[in-house]
Amino acid sequence: MASKSVRCRTLLSRVLATAGWHGVMSYTLGEALWLARTGVADDVLVAYPTADRAALAALAADEALANAVTLMVDSPAQLDLVDAVTAPDRRPPLRICLELDASWRPLGGRVHIGVRRSPVHSSAAAGDLAAHVAGRAGFRLVGLMAYEGQIAGIGDAPPGRAVRGAAIRAVQRRSYLDLLLRRGAAVAAVRAKADLEFVNGGGTGSVAATTADPAVTEVTAGSGLYGPTLFDAYRAWRPRPAAGFALSVVRRPAPRIATVLGGGWIASGPPAPDRLPTPWLPDGLRLIGTEGAGEVQTPVVGDAADELGVGDRVWFRPAKAGELCEHVNVLHLISGDRVVETVPTYRGEGHAFLG
Repeated sequence: MASKSVRCRTLLSRVLATAGWHGVMSYTLGEALWLARTGVADDVLVAYPTADRAALAALAADEALANAVTLMVDSPAQLDLVDAVTAPDRRPPLRICLELDASWRPLGGRVHIGVRRSPVHSSAAAGDLAAHVAGRAGFRLVGLMAYEGQIAGIGDAPPGRAVRGAAIRAVQRRSYLDLLLRRGAAVAAVRAKADLEFVNGGGTGSVAATTADPAVTEVTAGSGLYGPTLFDAYRAWRPRPAAGFALSVVRRPAPRIATVLGGGWIASGPPAPDRLPTPWLPDGLRLIGTEGAGEVQTPVVGDAADELGVGDRVWFRPAKAGELCEHVNVLHLISGDRVVETVPTYRGEGHAFLG
């Protein structure tokens, strides 16, 4: 379960109680310690390397946490930092996962397609790093991860852009075939140095493709639970929108225009219209290209705007999942036309793990 995309302990626990789900991929070590301490999960993989010295000290001081939490590394320097916080002979062995770069580098590496994450790209580099980890006291190599962001995080059917969609699908096919061979070779190279417990890959947008890779033992997903607009551009599946936020109309500056208070809930990634929230209800509203979604006000236009008065609400869908919960303290869970429960987000519980 990708906690970055949910950021609510109640919903994480509900998903983990469902057959087929186990474990959490957290986005910071502080969050991982909190989820383990509060009983949300007994198996937490930190998705990114950490430089949080206080959290590392807490991990090293608690054998139960050390057995539940797995750190991500892609360089010996990250192990050096851990040792500088707590020497190997003063802590239990810490669980380690290596990150393999899943990007595609055609034309002899002159082109980079994918996210900039790990420097470990080849199976030989993965084997070398595995040997280094296995040879150091105070660490236990248990996993390997490769996140194919260029497949999982990019929709292959952008609305109204057929040519771009065809190009994206062609790139994703070539990238997938490259990763299929390279990940398998990397897993073999790492298994020669350590007895791996897991090989993690994928995301919500690539569940089917990633599970078809025989080298992968587990897939991470989460964004699809909220059904943000980013996934409207995928052919494999379309989410049923499950999360939205409402903002109040405070101005009517002109006919066919209504202005709501707030709205600049921008998703991570390259600045583009697909990172903006989308007016959802009432039907027939859209953002203004010259303003977009603003921090303190957002104008919406369309025939439906003439039916809106001051105090009415406009519902929006977020572009991505996780950022939604950074703006609200609670989520109202709705069944039919009733609010059946109200649960706190991380923010509502007083936590901002990347703040």
